Amino acid sequence: MALLSPYHTASALLLGLGLLAGCTAPQPGTQLPGLNVGQAALDSGAPQIALRISTVKLAQSPNDIDALVMQGEAYSETGLPENALIDFNKALALAPDSIPARLGLGRLALATDPLKAETLFLAVVTEQPRNVAALNDLGIARDLQGHHAEAQKAYALALGVAPDARAPMVNLALSMALSGQASQARNLLAPLAAASDATPRVRQDYALASELTGDHATATQVLQSDMSPSQAQAALSGYDALVAP
Repeated sequence: MALLSPYHTASALLLGLGLLAGCTAPQPGTQLPGLNVGQAALDSGAPQIALRISTVKLAQSPNDIDALVMQGEAYSETGLPENALIDFNKALALAPDSIPARLGLGRLALATDPLKAETLFLAVVTEQPRNVAALNDLGIARDLQGHHAEAQKAYALALGVAPDARAPMVNLALSMALSGQASQARNLLAPLAAASDATPRVRQDYALASELTGDHATATQVLQSDMSPSQAQAALSGYDALVAP
């Protein structure tokens, strides 16, 4: 099975499928309680709260690196990549070695230039080989280029550091599904998709793996738990196109 060509067409579909970017962990002892609340909001999928908190902090301290990175991540999550780019670049101008800001730039590049993103993530991994977020994001960048075997190596390294990390586990399974290992991927995703705290994206990835194993009925049922029948059918068509010969 081959990815659609050119790779950026596949990239758009892959990003829609729900490759899970890692969260940039706050540096110990560097964040005020307010920023800790903002980080928790980002981690739980509430970027608007993080945006408000970081904006208030930056009004008081315009050069606060943690607040700049948080605001950049919040802008990215709310569909304002241009604003995010400004924040990450300002953070790097103030602190050129800021790992969170470098990861932020890499994630912005995923949608348009995954090769550039891979280069940025590799530089971080070279410095911090056990950085789970960087390893996970490196895998995403490789998957978006169709380099699934190399992507799976990155996810495996991330899981070697943090065996219970959900993002690299889900991404590993999705990568396997896209590289002819749909049955194994489905086995990995099944317990995650059935968990009480499973997100729609994880269920969609399980539906993809099910569809690629030929279990159209399960894929349809899983998708329709989160979307309308017409939306589910459109998603299934996208899954089939993603791995069309």
